[in-house]
Amino acid sequence: MSLNQRIVLATATASLALALTGCMGGGEVPSASSPITQQEAQMGAQYHPQFVAEFGGAMSGPHAQYIEQVGKKIALQSGLGNAESAFTVTLLNSPVHNAFAVPGGYVYTTRQLVTLMNNEAELAGVMGHEVGHVAARHSQRRQQTAQRNSILGVLGAIGSSVLLGNSGAGDLLSRTFLQGSQMLTLRFSRQQELEADDLGILYLSRAGYDPRAMSTVLGSLAAQNALDARIAGRNASVPEWASTHPDPASRVRTAAAKAQGFTGNALNRDTFLTRIDGLLYGDDPAQGVIEGSRFLHPELMLSFTAPQGFTMVNSTRAVSINGQGGQAQLSMAAYNGNLDAYVRSVFAALGGQNSNLAPSNMQRTTINGLVAAIGTARVNNNNGQVDVTVVAYEFARDRAYHFAAITPAGRSAVFNPMFNSMRRITQAEASAVVPRRIQVVTVARGDNVASLARRMDYTTAQVERFRVLNALGANEEVTPGQRVKIVVRGRS
Repeated sequence: MSLNQRIVLATATASLALALTGCMGGGEVPSASSPITQQEAQMGAQYHPQFVAEFGGAMSGPHAQYIEQVGKKIALQSGLGNAESAFTVTLLNSPVHNAFAVPGGYVYTTRQLVTLMNNEAELAGVMGHEVGHVAARHSQRRQQTAQRNSILGVLGAIGSSVLLGNSGAGDLLSRTFLQGSQMLTLRFSRQQELEADDLGILYLSRAGYDPRAMSTVLGSLAAQNALDARIAGRNASVPEWASTHPDPASRVRTAAAKAQGFTGNALNRDTFLTRIDGLLYGDDPAQGVIEGSRFLHPELMLSFTAPQGFTMVNSTRAVSINGQGGQAQLSMAAYNGNLDAYVRSVFAALGGQNSNLAPSNMQRTTINGLVAAIGTARVNNNNGQVDVTVVAYEFARDRAYHFAAITPAGRSAVFNPMFNSMRRITQAEASAVVPRRIQVVTVARGDNVASLARRMDYTTAQVERFRVLNALGANEEVTPGQRVKIVVRGRS
């Protein structure tokens, strides 16, 4: 959650969702595509700033320059533009594994996805996949479909007005707490994903890269998803990066089979590892960090602890807390010093323009020295009732933060420990937050997977994390002279 986080209007979020063409999903592969149109260029220019802000901002420096170089090289193979200057390639400061593209020649990848790759060809393959969505005009087809559906199909997180209206509180429960990044990208069909894979393979071959890189990076994504699921104790059947995509294992096999019909052998592994050494990994302290069940923001000077059994996801606009017992988000809104009015405004935003959602009960209290206001309401839906709870905390005369939570009726107490854990942190605690980074090391004589994994800055699943990070099989060992990635603590 960033310092300049703001509520995003529903109309802007919906339009942006329709414009995006990415996700990291045959049919025949088009041999060429028509160039970028003036309308597409205008659309991309319009949404680019919103999109960059939504996903943590654009990174700069040597890492970003390298990503831009590779991205433009592969995008040029699509026929959408005749020069690299026709494309804008951005490295996003986001801790999620994903990549996207916007009509008009705008291509993006998150830094976290880059850290999962192991050679330049994999980076080119991911970027080629996203450019393939643009070349095949998948977003136009998606927009036509979305226009036939409710606006709720493209709304993002709490900040994007969620309509209770005729849809009932069930829609609030099921849609409000999905991350904006997920809602904006999980829109392509199975066929479109496979077609984008095919186009990515074609572009790899045209650029001289090994076309098998598409299948290997997909394999790493599937392995990372499975590891994340095991660590969090949840089902891995639906990948975090694409709920509508084909089964990951099936997609890897399909991409590997398709690659056999194409030429190209460049991987540029050493170049890639050298260029990404030192890249930020995981949470950026400037946006807050998640350490186990604790969230800590060294710039906003706050911390809270999620309930046992709940997972957290941090984005630029909010921190989401999800579990079987309910869902919640920590966010912020404009504050003028009236905490009761603040809580009512949050309820109104949750209800949307067509709803009169308001707290039926309000109380004032103090939590860990913070002045707080709590509002609750019980809302009917088609399947029964849910409780909506908003807890706001005053951190300064012009700054407040709030939890918004939804639980089955009568179950709101599940979040009470979290509400009561919100507190200010000390300067010493804030100064102790140091980011994780990728460090590329050379395997020495006597090193093995276990010894290298112990150097990873994690207390759990060190070996599993090391293997997934370096695309190593369950029984695969490292060899002296081999370069591998580990995750360490360190400032730039």
